[in-house]
Amino acid sequence: MKKALVTGGAGFIGSHLCERLIQLDYMVFCVDNLYSGSLQNIKHLMNNPNFVFINSDLCQISDFDVQEIYNLACPASPVRYQTNPLFTIHTSVQGSIKMAALAQTLKAKLFHASTSEIYGEPKVHPQPETYLGNVNPCGPRACYDEGKRIAESILFIYYHQLPFPLKIGRIFNTYGPKMHPEDGRVISNFVNQAIRGVPLTVYGDGSQTRSFCYVSDLVDAILLFMGSSEEVTGPINLGNPAEYTILEVAKLIIELTGSQSKIEYCPLPVDDPTKRRPDISLAKRVLHWEPKITLVEGLKHTIEYYRKLEGAGSLQTPAVTSAT
Repeated sequence: MKKALVTGGAGFIGSHLCERLIQLDYMVFCVDNLYSGSLQNIKHLMNNPNFVFINSDLCQISDFDVQEIYNLACPASPVRYQTNPLFTIHTSVQGSIKMAALAQTLKAKLFHASTSEIYGEPKVHPQPETYLGNVNPCGPRACYDEGKRIAESILFIYYHQLPFPLKIGRIFNTYGPKMHPEDGRVISNFVNQAIRGVPLTVYGDGSQTRSFCYVSDLVDAILLFMGSSEEVTGPINLGNPAEYTILEVAKLIIELTGSQSKIEYCPLPVDDPTKRRPDISLAKRVLHWEPKITLVEGLKHTIEYYRKLEGAGSLQTPAVTSAT
């Protein structure tokens, strides 16, 4: 039986990954300090003998005897990562050092969740992996953007000194069930607001664009990446290239929920990118992967999830956020 360590395993993407690995007969060690993760996301796994939850900070964990490491630990929502920027950048930097050293010791495969945010406000569109980015190192988003950029540097430094199977995926906007109602990102905000019948808060004029990948498609990509040959290190863009304006998404969610909500326009936050779309040519060629779930299909699943939360009294008014 293969053994895997998933850091950030109680988070949105991490919990879906843990669930899939259990289905594939892995022994899964899930590490999460619950800063942005939730026990609710993994409660159905707690009694599984092949699942172990460790409530711990990434940088404080002991060594594990595993063959695969999935490093997803880091708050990804602007609301969360800007609340404690020092913690955010510490998680990216010290966490990457910790996981790289562990992968070297165990000769384990290491998947690191990087982000499309390293491209910043892009001057190249869509964004290929060769684009070096346009990030403000002094802005409010820098703790996350620059933290993820230096994490890639750290991992490649370790890799070149003493090679181990390294995989770096640059994850673009992902959505779906288990994203916290107060996550603060656009899909969770809009669906939450539409279900409650309150105005949908569109930041800026709504013309900024994003490309949204349903979470099951992303998990497929991560597993294919981990199954690729050792020569394939990445970085590889992982996301859905279908591009929508924020206003289009807002109107679509109002339509799909049958909501009477109006649209309310708010000032665009500092350094919020005006466009975002992945070039996934490399993922198609090397991983033989591309997303399957359309935005409409994925939104229907997501809306169903939030409606269940509403019925259980768990749906709350979303926090102020950006379009990310």
